[in-house]
Amino acid sequence: MAVKVMGVAAGRKNSNSEILLKEALIACEEAGAEVTMINLRDFNIMDCTGCTACTIGMSQGKNVGCVLDKKDDKKKIMDVMLNQDAVIISVPTYDLMPSGNYLTFAQRSLSYETAFLETIGAIEHRDRVAGLIAVGGSTRSWQSMALEGLQATMFTTDMKVVDMLLATRVPGNAQCLLDEELIARAKKLGENIMKSVNTPAEERGWLGDEDMGWCPNCHSNALVLGEEQWDGLHYPIECQVCGAGGNLEKTPDGKWKFVIQEDGLLKDRTTLAGRARHLEEIGHTQGGFYENPENREIVKNKLIRYTSKQFKGLD
Repeated sequence: MAVKVMGVAAGRKNSNSEILLKEALIACEEAGAEVTMINLRDFNIMDCTGCTACTIGMSQGKNVGCVLDKKDDKKKIMDVMLNQDAVIISVPTYDLMPSGNYLTFAQRSLSYETAFLETIGAIEHRDRVAGLIAVGGSTRSWQSMALEGLQATMFTTDMKVVDMLLATRVPGNAQCLLDEELIARAKKLGENIMKSVNTPAEERGWLGDEDMGWCPNCHSNALVLGEEQWDGLHYPIECQVCGAGGNLEKTPDGKWKFVIQEDGLLKDRTTLAGRARHLEEIGHTQGGFYENPENREIVKNKLIRYTSKQFKGLD
């Protein structure tokens, strides 16, 4: 059976995001993959309503899906995406971050939390890999949350990121075609995807640029000061993306590096165990609210102050 690879674009048709994605997908196809590609601009994806129906169901051990599943194209796409061996996502960068249409799509994925669905037997486990491409008109400093933003959307659907590409200084329509090295790098990403898919799941690892990012676990460039977690766990420094914990240490040549401590991967979001830990947190915080009638009554009474207050809007 052929390897299945899906490409997801979120930018202009036949411009930089699509071109780099297609170059990667061509490499996959040439290696024998069955390739599917979509552009999110061709689909109707509604905003998450924040109703929390899916997580309430999860805290009760039930798969209730999303209340919008029959109203737009999200489920149609996910039914195909979760049946892939690999996914390559390519999006433009707007204001440091991935494009809004992609984030709208990705933030609807909580009802497809694979760790939960697998736990209750709703779906079978599948080892998927992912490649990420972010495209922008400036340098990395103006795309500083682009790849990191994409990485943050991979955990829910259990996509192991094995390569990432940040395309810089390509603001013009299809301008990436002037950069042969960039095109070659997109092809290499596709080749890396196929190499990973054809490697036993337990042996798969990072295939992108070796020195990419601060975090040796997920290769993101985003570190933050740690804070005490809901269960008391605390690290001095955390990777903002995968949650790895540790500290900064100075190397003999005077440079700094992020070193993950011995228990620093307890809440690693790139693993099923790490995400399951977060589901425990949701059950603890959300369950504690909904299961206590007294809390709901207090909120109901205090809410009147805000529901009764109206301000002038736009004409």
